[in-house]
Amino acid sequence: MIEPVPRRLPNTKQWFRVADEKWDDPLDPGFAQRFGGRWNPPNSHPTLYLNEDLHTARAQIARMLDGSPVRPDDLDPPYVLIAATLPSRQFVADAVTDVGLDALGLPATYPTDSDGDTVPHTVCQPIGTAIKAGGLRGVHTRSAATPDGAGRELAWFPARTSSRAKVIADPLPFNQWWRSHTP
Repeated sequence: MIEPVPRRLPNTKQWFRVADEKWDDPLDPGFAQRFGGRWNPPNSHPTLYLNEDLHTARAQIARMLDGSPVRPDDLDPPYVLIAATLPSRQFVADAVTDVGLDALGLPATYPTDSDGDTVPHTVCQPIGTAIKAGGLRGVHTRSAATPDGAGRELAWFPARTSSRAKVIADPLPFNQWWRSHTP
């Protein structure tokens, strides 16, 4: 039995989504609903995965290309960065602090286990499902794209189909956000 530590997200917080420039709707939570992700199993509930900062967004690209001969500058088409906000008054589970991780039954070393291996999706998905069933709107978590735990992500569970993340700026082209210090 998990007992998540709830935390309220700042109402005007800017989140980032790394997206293929050809996607029709980069903020559609239906893709992860169909195919699953770290915090939701396939064919479950809508989930939108967001990055808290530019460091984590870059780490997502590096993780995606890990083991591949492709370098970020070789991506075609390159990924754009979408800045977005969420509806106000979003309460999510804490998977950042040691206390929050312990409440979810995750190790203090998360996103890795005591052996240094990444905690698998199969461990996180039932936790995300329980958090959603308990009425929280997502999981604010250490990013698995940054094994040192420095990155931050949000797996956001919209309350209903009308709950949408809102784009707050034009998508930033890859060459503007990949090397910049601020988007």
